[in-house]
Amino acid sequence: MATALLSGTAASAVTDGSAPRVRIHGGRVDVPVRGGTATVDTTTLRTEARTGDGRVVLLSAAAASRLGRASAPARTADGAGWSYPETGLRAEVRADSGRLLLTLTATGADTSVRWPVTAADPAAAAIQFPRGEGLSVPVDDPFWNSPDGALVGEPQELNSQLTMPVWGYTLRGGRAGAGYIVPTDIGTSLTFASQDGRLRATAEHGFAAGDATGAYTVALSLTDGSPVAPAADYRDWLAEHGQLGSLAEKIRENPRTAKLLGAFHAYAWGGARRPAYLDALKTLGVSRLWLGYDSDDAPMTGADVRAAEAAGYLAGPYDSFADGQRKTEDSSPNTIWPDDVYPRFCVLRADGTPQPGFRGKGCYLSSQAFEQAEPNRHYLADRTRSLVANGAGSYFLDVDAAGELFRDHDPGHAMTMAGDRANRLARMRRLTDGSYDASGRPLVLGSESAGSWANQVLAFDHGAATPVDGRLWAMETGHFDNRPQDPKDDDAWGGYMPEQAAATFFRPVRTTDFKPEHRARVAAALKAMYDPRYRVPLYETALHGSLVNAERWELSFGKLPEQKTTRALLAMLSNTPLTFVLSDKDPHDAQNLRELVALQQYFAPLHQAAGTEALTSFRWLSDDHLVQRTVFGDGTLTVTANFGTTAHDGLPGGCVDAALRGRPGTQRLCPADVVS
Repeated sequence: MATALLSGTAASAVTDGSAPRVRIHGGRVDVPVRGGTATVDTTTLRTEARTGDGRVVLLSAAAASRLGRASAPARTADGAGWSYPETGLRAEVRADSGRLLLTLTATGADTSVRWPVTAADPAAAAIQFPRGEGLSVPVDDPFWNSPDGALVGEPQELNSQLTMPVWGYTLRGGRAGAGYIVPTDIGTSLTFASQDGRLRATAEHGFAAGDATGAYTVALSLTDGSPVAPAADYRDWLAEHGQLGSLAEKIRENPRTAKLLGAFHAYAWGGARRPAYLDALKTLGVSRLWLGYDSDDAPMTGADVRAAEAAGYLAGPYDSFADGQRKTEDSSPNTIWPDDVYPRFCVLRADGTPQPGFRGKGCYLSSQAFEQAEPNRHYLADRTRSLVANGAGSYFLDVDAAGELFRDHDPGHAMTMAGDRANRLARMRRLTDGSYDASGRPLVLGSESAGSWANQVLAFDHGAATPVDGRLWAMETGHFDNRPQDPKDDDAWGGYMPEQAAATFFRPVRTTDFKPEHRARVAAALKAMYDPRYRVPLYETALHGSLVNAERWELSFGKLPEQKTTRALLAMLSNTPLTFVLSDKDPHDAQNLRELVALQQYFAPLHQAAGTEALTSFRWLSDDHLVQRTVFGDGTLTVTANFGTTAHDGLPGGCVDAALRGRPGTQRLCPADVVS
């Protein structure tokens, strides 16, 4: 099966120069959309679209929550509107750049709605959703319908647990589908259900005046059946609304950003931060590298940073503005603040208690409190300046772009989640425009698991490429069957010793390293995260060329040996860097360096050529979805990866071919030949 990307930006639904118009007939409203006409049943919000060739696509089944009796729809200036007096909701629809745009507004007490209900069409074949980079899950797949898939019944917040407020589904035959964009993502979640062995996904929005979530907007589209079509439409949406960042523009504004092109990412411990180790990396052939380090008692010095710069690398500290706690022997330096920032800046919950911080320690700090203090007390600027006084040109700010937003009930620094997001964007922008640096230097900024809303302010992120399964936290923390405060019941992942090569980051772990009673859960989690049959590049389709996306930093390339070949192929296919951890105290250091050198040398010219380009096509070349192809730009780079075990059209199993426009032939990489 082969699928092609949507071509071009969404066109108007009419061609005579007039605005698209809706039609009201009885309790139904017809809206012209790209590729056909959508019809909304105002009594239930059931929405279907008829394509130009006569096919019918169910955009949504009836709402899964009570709406009450609908008033008669009436024409508005650009569409139609009606209300549900019993539930205090007002609905409006209109055509928008080839999409059906429906907005529900709460006019009374706080309430919620469960709509749209998607993939309920009997002809639905697969659901696409952006968990990390992205997944396309067959609706009748036994794994994902079962408890092993850990998908059914767990609401996923659009603003935090999914990397973009987007999802979609495709019909059998791959010739049509539907896509959904929710610009009002705060307060909205997506939940999967299994009915008769088939998946469907339902969005739910909570209308709450105190949370400023009183309006709920969904843009519904017909698609051409490509599994990445919803993400392509979202890229268009971002561009149409002035919300799509450009990595090329970021490079023009701060030329140091160009060092990300072709670079793998690594965190350094111990002697790996020092000039001798960095010189050795350069001698081995590592041409580009982003190098991060903890702000501990032995950070990179000015001499270390100069050595990194001389090698062509970017170096930057890890920091976080999120947590505060009292100083103890085991508290992280990033959680310690001057004056009475802790506990005065703590986010307060509705019951007046502080929002517990990471792993229950201290509290999460209010971005609003920092914003209010910053004109007089430069806590964030002072922290930043102290950490880049060594000349570091980059900065990794944990959590800020990850989307875990808070409502603060403290009357001294009250904020909504939307206000929290705005504050985070503002302070991240100050890091990139030089406001937080004593000499006005802009910093090459990265953050954790970046939601798409942060794409304009970030140059890179760590984590949005990883489709995190909830069982990963049990693997990492060692708490499968007991409470976090209890002793670990499985230490396979490892802890924070030895200090300069902590086992949690450096110890390779295989499924069989876990206790027998935990192995099935580990295997299922890794299948959900890395089985290439389910992976599709949704995030890269929307945002490649806007920022550089990588996996979570605690999931270094060496951490999961059984997934090395797959992860290397996925990285090359999506034109995204691999992440490593480096330490001269690591017993696997020589092996790590061999793999880093070989893989980075293959990756560098591909990313330098296409890192600023859009991902313009994704196709499955085999029925089992194990042979995949991507294209970047207008053919700048074409990558074909074979995740299978048998050759396909001359490409051996477990290998990838890359073709750069203007260069003869293809470059081949078979990761199994260079990793162990």
